[in-house]
Amino acid sequence: MKILMVLDHEFPPDPRVENEINSLTKAGHEIFLACYTQQNRPNFEKIGKTNVYRKPISKFIYKSSVGVLKFPFYFNFWKSFLNKISKNHKFDAIHIHDLPLAKVGYRFAKKHNIPFILDLHENWPSYLETSEHANTFVGKILSTNQQWRKYEKKYTLAADYVITVVEEMKNRLNDLGVPKDKIIVLSNTFNLENKFEITPHQPGQNTILYYAGGINKHRGLQIVIVGLKELIQQNKKIELWIVGSGKYVSTLKEMVDNYDLGSYVKFYGQKSFNDTMDLLSKSDIALIPHLKSEQTDNSSPNKLFQYMYFQKPVMVSDCISLERVVNETNCGIVYKYDSPHSFAERTQSIINNGNLSTYGKNGRKAVLDKYNWAKSAIPLTDMYNSL
Repeated sequence: MKILMVLDHEFPPDPRVENEINSLTKAGHEIFLACYTQQNRPNFEKIGKTNVYRKPISKFIYKSSVGVLKFPFYFNFWKSFLNKISKNHKFDAIHIHDLPLAKVGYRFAKKHNIPFILDLHENWPSYLETSEHANTFVGKILSTNQQWRKYEKKYTLAADYVITVVEEMKNRLNDLGVPKDKIIVLSNTFNLENKFEITPHQPGQNTILYYAGGINKHRGLQIVIVGLKELIQQNKKIELWIVGSGKYVSTLKEMVDNYDLGSYVKFYGQKSFNDTMDLLSKSDIALIPHLKSEQTDNSSPNKLFQYMYFQKPVMVSDCISLERVVNETNCGIVYKYDSPHSFAERTQSIINNGNLSTYGKNGRKAVLDKYNWAKSAIPLTDMYNSL
């Protein structure tokens, strides 16, 4: 099949999309990917076997995407772009990545009488509820959560197939009326084809807690820092490493100063993927401290499976999908998402019980046996092979 994929950001990189493309290409399908560029990248580029089409996007059109359900500028940009690509190619399916461009994908599919696949990387309405830009005064005027929930229901029902990241998200969509047999679960699991050397970790004098990823309020690191203040009253041989960037970094640094934790917390900033993995390999316990919400209860962060592959015991907040995987695989421990005391208490317990290596081995085994991309991608390739 000739599949037109549509992605509303720069490409590459995007590990999930790259994994999907590789799996579908190996299954014999030909991928044409349309994305925008703000970086003056080539309008067309062949990346491996993938045909990548790019269209420069103006700042006005890019910013107008916030109000796309009221003002059609962003939709019109994509409609024109896809129509231009389709003049030279006849596609067998259109595959839309994430909810915002669902309308564009649905109309393109109807026009060309082809299947419409909607790939939901996020619970988009819930994501917007916690997003800073959507909660400004202007953002609330341009876009309401009620509009996005209505939009989500309309186009998940209209799609031929919907792809989600976890079973919890599948169940939520089924509650909206989407039949389970047209919902595919494709988790953000670890791709074993990406070979990494796991350096044997020699425990140091201090226990190193590790976090990598975006840094905003809803990642929950403020709970960790308050909990750390309590924790060091019992155990001063502990460090927190934070790798990544985001608007909330300055707030966290101010908290660290106010609590006099400067000697216990290190901010590494944004690092390359390899450097991030190198720091992970030198840590003792890996954290996913997300604040609990509808979005995080229905999420599949790829860092969870990276942590598990690298044999790191994981500590996660009690978001439903995270808690399920950790309890099922016995790869770590869960704490109450909004309780610094719970974080401190559970961290000390995981250190005291001496099972760090056992948790790590359990996580690694679960990735090798089940939570890997080769296993996760089977429903995706089976779906396309059935069209």
